[in-house]
Amino acid sequence: MGAFLDKPKTEKHNAHGAGNGLRYGLSSMQGWRVEMEDAHTAVVGIPQGLESWSFFAVYDGHAGSRVANYCSKHLLEHITGNEDFRGTNVSTYPFEPTIENVKNGIRTGFLKIDEYMRNFSELRNGMDRSGSTAVGVMISPEHIYFINCGDSRAVLYRNAQLCFSTQDHKPCNPREKERIQNAGGSVMIQRVNGSLAVSRALGDYDYKCVDGKGPTEQLVSPEPEVYEILRAEEDEFIILACDGIWDVMSNEELCEFVRSRLEISDDLEKVCNWVVDTCLHKGSRDNMSIVVIGFPKAPKISEEAVKRDADLDKYLESHVEEIMEKPSEDGIPDLVHVMRSLSMENIPNLPPGGGLASKRSVIEAVYNRLNPHRDDDGDPTGADEGGARQSTLLDTLRQLRINHRGNYRHLLEEMLANYRLAQIRGEGCTTETAASTAVMPAGESETRLQADDETRLQADDETRLQADDETRREDIN
Repeated sequence: MGAFLDKPKTEKHNAHGAGNGLRYGLSSMQGWRVEMEDAHTAVVGIPQGLESWSFFAVYDGHAGSRVANYCSKHLLEHITGNEDFRGTNVSTYPFEPTIENVKNGIRTGFLKIDEYMRNFSELRNGMDRSGSTAVGVMISPEHIYFINCGDSRAVLYRNAQLCFSTQDHKPCNPREKERIQNAGGSVMIQRVNGSLAVSRALGDYDYKCVDGKGPTEQLVSPEPEVYEILRAEEDEFIILACDGIWDVMSNEELCEFVRSRLEISDDLEKVCNWVVDTCLHKGSRDNMSIVVIGFPKAPKISEEAVKRDADLDKYLESHVEEIMEKPSEDGIPDLVHVMRSLSMENIPNLPPGGGLASKRSVIEAVYNRLNPHRDDDGDPTGADEGGARQSTLLDTLRQLRINHRGNYRHLLEEMLANYRLAQIRGEGCTTETAASTAVMPAGESETRLQADDETRLQADDETRLQADDETRREDIN
């Protein structure tokens, strides 16, 4: 949920570090969202007897950043400080909790911090309705504990293949849907009560007030799933990322892309930046955050891979120059035309998982050099034959968003953002395609889109019309 900018904010926040035989890098970008609501944690050497352990997490906030920011600073202490985590070994040093202690302590820590934040005045009085997903890993000398609450995701890459992935907590998942319905809620357009797109999260107290139900039985549960995996010598890297990354790249695509980039750079910050830029160019509309944690067996720089990547850059540069040397009837080709022309070619050795989008910066650099007096190529309206019709569509979507104050206003905002994005990428966009993409994130199944969108949008319209007053209904129609 949330409004969108006319242009993305592409400045990045970066950090890196090393210790306990690990290296990590992270990158985050606000992107198209009006606010930056993501946060992260990176601790190499956990205090109070766990110096050989490390903890990393990504928090994807929604409806504000309050919950995500607080969790990024205090979730770890709520986990390691509770009795379930420390058990009976409090006096021993170095402290070594059992597997069950760790798993129970993580669960207890989530429940405790969620209950603690409920008492914040701005959250208690409804002035702040924010919530956040959380995905993380706690790494001991022997084990990796994967932690997930929501639809951010963690993956483990081992022995040149995807080894493990957390499972997203979505309202349409059978177990999640059953809990929601038992709490008196419903799942509409794949959202809790037609609004929230995740079924587990910290915060979101509007969905945690059903009398007679415990904290893990509410419409939205703060309970994480915890998975324990033995470390192996073949472990290469772990990726933690919010859904702004996963919406446009599958588990396999992201792992292959990261692995290919590690063969040309050992700078994990730079690798994370490449991922974020690529996802932006692939069409992500959300805040984007990623942490890559490298083990000793992570891919090393390959001279062959470095040469192959440099040759690809030269190939793209020469092809952009060729395209720019052939002006169209409208003059010098714009960047959309250049990207469309390149996408129709069979370009060899594009980075696996990243494709042409991962080389957008190379293409833009050549384009900007050859066209220094260019106009703004990012204007999505009026650029093609259907400019007048599409401009009218854009105005209509804007007006609907302004007039409508109901629970489903965020769908109109996503339709509007989808329309802008499609035009910037040189694609056609109609009300039907804008609406269908707004209902489901870009990374979801096309088959489910085709099967579900029409009936769900109709149900959405009927519910909205029944709930709104007659005057507003006339304005929308």
